[in-house]
Amino acid sequence: MRTRRQFLGEASCAAIGSTSILSTLLNLTMANHASAQNGPSTDRKALVCVFLSGGCDTFNLLIPRDSPGGYDEYAASRSGLAIPRGELLPLDFTDGQGRSYGLHPSCTGLAEMFNGLGGDPAKKRASLVANVGTLIEPIPNKQAYLNGSIALPKALFSHRDQIEQWQTSVPQGMQVLSGWGGRAADVIHSTLNTEQTAGYYMPMNFSLAGNSTFQIGRSEGQFVITGGGALSFTGAQGQSAVHAAKRDALQGIVATPVEDHYDNLFHRTHSRITANSIERSAEFQTYFSTPSSAVTNVIAAAEFPSEWPSSQFQAAVKTIAIREQLKLRRQTIFIEYGGWDHHSELLTNHSRMLGRLDACLLAFQRALDALGLTDDVITFTCSDFGRTLRSNGQGTDHAWSGNQIVMGGPVAGGQVLGSYPSLVIDGDDDIGRGGRIYPKTSADEFFCEMLQWFGVTPSDMDTVLPNIGNFFDPSGGGKPLGFTV
Repeated sequence: MRTRRQFLGEASCAAIGSTSILSTLLNLTMANHASAQNGPSTDRKALVCVFLSGGCDTFNLLIPRDSPGGYDEYAASRSGLAIPRGELLPLDFTDGQGRSYGLHPSCTGLAEMFNGLGGDPAKKRASLVANVGTLIEPIPNKQAYLNGSIALPKALFSHRDQIEQWQTSVPQGMQVLSGWGGRAADVIHSTLNTEQTAGYYMPMNFSLAGNSTFQIGRSEGQFVITGGGALSFTGAQGQSAVHAAKRDALQGIVATPVEDHYDNLFHRTHSRITANSIERSAEFQTYFSTPSSAVTNVIAAAEFPSEWPSSQFQAAVKTIAIREQLKLRRQTIFIEYGGWDHHSELLTNHSRMLGRLDACLLAFQRALDALGLTDDVITFTCSDFGRTLRSNGQGTDHAWSGNQIVMGGPVAGGQVLGSYPSLVIDGDDDIGRGGRIYPKTSADEFFCEMLQWFGVTPSDMDTVLPNIGNFFDPSGGGKPLGFTV
């Protein structure tokens, strides 16, 4: 069932969540007061979520190389799905147990960002977080899972439920959905996006994948765009005189004069919101469609691939680059790359898709670096779940824990964080059914560290991540995992 915010967003071509605009307009006075208290600041930060929907087999992304030892366990469990050790891209890192790692051979860009762009160790832009997944509370050992002594996420191994839980960070389920990116906007939009003044509103959450649960807040919504920019109420993205005339006519119908068209208070309010949405969409598109020559040249030089989802990453670069014109000090951007449900033909399809993802991530980071945005953006991956270690004969099936990428200038690159599990079938970290690894790092810890950097205060952290106190005390200082500088 769609929420009222989702319905209103779709009804207005999903340009701006209607309830979010209304809420923000009603609270502009509070925002201006907060701006005066906080004083001027020019720091600008963006979180970019890359959601790999379908359940990416990330134990064929990050692979132990030490032999005898980790690689032998991996090869025995994965059998015909194992990547030959000699083909792995070595990572310049050894963990506390003496274990070394490699990446899937399709991930040459990620390996370069992990080890140092252009061979420069000072430019390590990426790390990986191992054995991370949805959790309500820590699982002390395999037996605690088997005897049911701990609270477990709702509907484990279900695509729909696990996608929702990665985006809400509330694995026990919610009656009214809101995402952790949306709740972050609830607590920081008015206090950190202080350049917005009375009469001007631009949301901080931008989705390149339609309405995303991740960016639905209790008061804040999202601005849905495509690779070509803002969606318009006329069904087109063009800036021609014809498109402008259609837009102006529609805005006049819904807003001028409002009282002549609508007697009902709700209808009048919604018409004003719709008119505001049209105006904001047009303003966004003006900046987006006419980027500076520097942005255009950088995107051309970054070597983005021609295949999907390259257009989403290029649009993300443009959206971050125009943040000053949009009067935003904080942004979240949601990108989705689907098709990772590899129950069959895993080796071929996984290799092809990892290659596309890798090329997009490398080009994206190159573009940010070239535009001087290196230290302003953290990009991270999420996925429904990991996959079984054992082959089903053609591919792998739904499991639980996996490994995620985090990258950018604010990231202390060149690390494998978390607790990489034993990959022995039916071993201490396998809860059964062919190698379902349970997570020892919660998604909450992963998200919390990025939110600390983003500006969510310790006092607001449990509003954004309701279960964080089960894993980490935000008010106690320190970082949950240690991947930010």
